[in-house]
Amino acid sequence: MKKAIILLTIAAMTALTPLFTAAQTKGRITLEEEEAILREWIKTLGSDEFGGRKPMTAHETLTLNYLAGEMEKIGLEPAFNGSWLQKVQTISTVSRPDGSKFKVKGKRKAELVYPEDVVVWTARAANRIDIKAAEYVFCGFGIDAPEFGWNDFDGIDVKGKIIIAMVNDPGFYDASLFQGKNMTYYGRWTYKFEQAERLGAAGCLVLHNTAAASYGWHVCQNGHVDSNLALYDKETKNAGALGIKGWLHEDGCRKLFNAAGMDFDAAVAAAKKPGFKAFSLKVKGDVKMNVTYEIQETCNIAGILPGTDLKDEAVVFSAHWDHFGYGTPDETGDRIYNGAADNGSGMAAVLMLARKYAELPVRPRRSMIFLIPTLEESGLFGSEYYCAHPVIPMEKTAACINFDCIAPEPLTHDVMVLGGGACELDNYIVAAAGAQGRYVVLDDDNSDGWFFRSDHFNFVKKGVPAVVIKYGVDLVDPLHPNKYPKPDWYHKPSDEYLEDWDFSGTLAHVNMMFAVGLSVANADKAPKWYR
Repeated sequence: MKKAIILLTIAAMTALTPLFTAAQTKGRITLEEEEAILREWIKTLGSDEFGGRKPMTAHETLTLNYLAGEMEKIGLEPAFNGSWLQKVQTISTVSRPDGSKFKVKGKRKAELVYPEDVVVWTARAANRIDIKAAEYVFCGFGIDAPEFGWNDFDGIDVKGKIIIAMVNDPGFYDASLFQGKNMTYYGRWTYKFEQAERLGAAGCLVLHNTAAASYGWHVCQNGHVDSNLALYDKETKNAGALGIKGWLHEDGCRKLFNAAGMDFDAAVAAAKKPGFKAFSLKVKGDVKMNVTYEIQETCNIAGILPGTDLKDEAVVFSAHWDHFGYGTPDETGDRIYNGAADNGSGMAAVLMLARKYAELPVRPRRSMIFLIPTLEESGLFGSEYYCAHPVIPMEKTAACINFDCIAPEPLTHDVMVLGGGACELDNYIVAAAGAQGRYVVLDDDNSDGWFFRSDHFNFVKKGVPAVVIKYGVDLVDPLHPNKYPKPDWYHKPSDEYLEDWDFSGTLAHVNMMFAVGLSVANADKAPKWYR
């Protein structure tokens, strides 16, 4: 894994360290007390009583009431016009092709079988999807990226057609293209759908490849066959959404190419090289699906600490509250997905920062918004809705500091920054880590697209600076590594709070980001993106 170390400069320390030192010495509680409070919040939010915090269940009400109570105790004000809650409308759909097949015809006939060859759904509030004689177009990666000199749609009109777009981006196959193995957002399947919708396509099928996607076909099936969630616009009933979106197995795509009398392997090879041009397969077929849908409501929750002379600007601290509720039992029979680390620990961090800022003798200049959004696990929908309906406009939001799975973690000498090197937040993190005697490493391995998979990224898409702070590998105590590594509990019933969790790294993380947030809130100018 390639990484670049940022050296702590004397200039950065001179400019910023006094702020950090003052902030850290004026707190009213000790580190031991901070740890005890963090533990109690995580233990409560990750308890069986909260039932895995699944949205749109009774456990959502319990979770939101608890969080609102804690925010009120801390001294925050309700962020949404006197309310702690921001209502988020959703639509859940189950889509089934007629006869579990899509029939197509080109030079030959073929059938795409659901869900072996294709997994499809829609976000429209309609009981029926009926697209006549839909034309299939192979669009390579389905990318229009002028900064990389790449446009798969050059010279072709895909309006009313079904796009086939390969997962990931060209850099996965050629390190000289895009950012090499470090996936860009153009590689995410969500981008493919967004771009298809912008171009007026009738639908988009993302061509699956296990290596390029970093997961097998079964993940596509398990994630989309039963139900699919999206934000819901009650005015339009999501009429502008793609009529069909989904995943296409390579075997299914070969069927389409065979029906067209074209070479699948040659087309995929050509799509990986600069200069590729999208083309019609000259294969058409009706898309007929029955759809059942349900409109539901969930909520974001947020408190605000109003600023002083820059109160019309904001720093946002975020951590999602949702998890999976009750699910498939593990080998012990436990079927509650408690979500103590994911993301009880993140919520605890946001509450702790809120408490620490509220106790400062002088209010920060910019307002501080403590946002705990819903539906992160379902597709970052809560933060997406907030970014479209913010408390303070996105153009006046200085930064987003997001917390996701920050405990249990041991203390490390290094701090790893995913997405670093792109904005001036780096300078604040370098100085804050240096004040703790630690150093910063830019982690440029985003091959699995993790940078795009947490709530901060919706802020990034709106132009708000944000990075992901990861725990390092340079252990302060090499004899005592983490007893609970992430694969052992991630998205499993075993994600439960345990008394022997190591909080040394977690506390350092929270206090480092306390310093970063305070500095950003008090700076004369907000952080900027580099060119």
